[in-house]
Amino acid sequence: MNSHPDTVIKGGRIIDASGEHSADVVISEGHIVAVGPNLDAKRVIDAAGCIVSPGLVDLHAHLRQPGKEETETIASGARAAALGGYTAVLAMPNTTPAIDCAAVVREVLDLGRESVCDVHTSGAITVGRSGEQLAPMAEMAALGVRIFTDDGTGVQDDRLMRRAMEYASGLGVTLAQHCEVNSLSEGTCMHEGEWSARLGLPGQPSESEELMVMRDIALARMTGAKIHFQPMSTSGSAALIAAAKAKGMTITAEAAPHHFTLTDACCENYDATFKVHPPLRTQADVDAIKAALAVGSLDAIATDHAPHAAEDKELPFDQAPPGMLGLEYALALAFTELVDGGAMTEAEVLGAMSSKPAAIAGMQNHGQILVPGVSANLCVIDPTHRWRIDATGGASLSRNVPYVGREVRGKVRHTFLFGESVVHDGEVQR
Repeated sequence: MNSHPDTVIKGGRIIDASGEHSADVVISEGHIVAVGPNLDAKRVIDAAGCIVSPGLVDLHAHLRQPGKEETETIASGARAAALGGYTAVLAMPNTTPAIDCAAVVREVLDLGRESVCDVHTSGAITVGRSGEQLAPMAEMAALGVRIFTDDGTGVQDDRLMRRAMEYASGLGVTLAQHCEVNSLSEGTCMHEGEWSARLGLPGQPSESEELMVMRDIALARMTGAKIHFQPMSTSGSAALIAAAKAKGMTITAEAAPHHFTLTDACCENYDATFKVHPPLRTQADVDAIKAALAVGSLDAIATDHAPHAAEDKELPFDQAPPGMLGLEYALALAFTELVDGGAMTEAEVLGAMSSKPAAIAGMQNHGQILVPGVSANLCVIDPTHRWRIDATGGASLSRNVPYVGREVRGKVRHTFLFGESVVHDGEVQR
């Protein structure tokens, strides 16, 4: 990428892991070269009234390529990410074929190099995500894969998961788990509770998630493996993780925006836009997820961006695929629901969306404190801009947006990827 020489971002309020202060930021040749007052450069970006933050990092994005390019490509997903302030995303391996070997890892990484976001990929824990045989994690780790998951399907076999943890420990990589016990969740399509009873739809109990959380905490204690829990949706799961951390375990966990903004009551009209796994839960669960993010027992906010073709989401609720879009909306939803709701500060939200996920994924060039010498991966956010989410889906090739009509606060004006202006005044530059 060719960075614009000597760009200055002037008049912004820097928020990063070191704190908050007002300063100008000068970018040259892909790096930050100066931070301070009254700086000048050839090109000036006016950031008065704006936040200047490390670029956001998403631990959980379904980019669909290879295999489902009609719903999303790495290029289109990267554009959506950049518009949302993301400079790095971690692609999930439930593609067709699955990302379960070196050849598919190389394909995804090669496609990512041409995009407007730094695309990393996870690898599958088991071959084909079938839960039967361990995938060749070592050969994928040799290509830079740091997180392995069978996302969309939790590893059901206890002994196999133990072996996976022991294998991962030797490689120094992290296993991420989609927590869902199939014997309790198979055939379900929403949360089991008052609304599933009203609608006559088969419901997934909270215990389906919580039992796997308990098992993997126990296995991580046994093996010493690094384990990351993918979107947690229940109050019980949040409590289990908080208790494990209180005992000194180094586990990490994420929450998705839909699990702190939407409830199972959204399913009342059988609109499959609101079908997602883990499913939307109760208001009590939403409140618990917010509280867990506020105290840090849930470390990161991850989008679980999951595009689907319109004709698939128009199927009957129990037949439609789960998932919803998130990359362009996550920051504004977090500011609106968490900051305006009093649960977190802007700095805490940005930490949960930049420095913390970058540390979990081992992305050393992202989420950094904005000082001279670091890679110029950052975004400029107008925190006062109010806007209403529409049904277009933004840059995504899909349109399964569950937030249509919701008024939110916070809009990304500029995104810089290794010094290149990939989003300028809210428009993707290539």
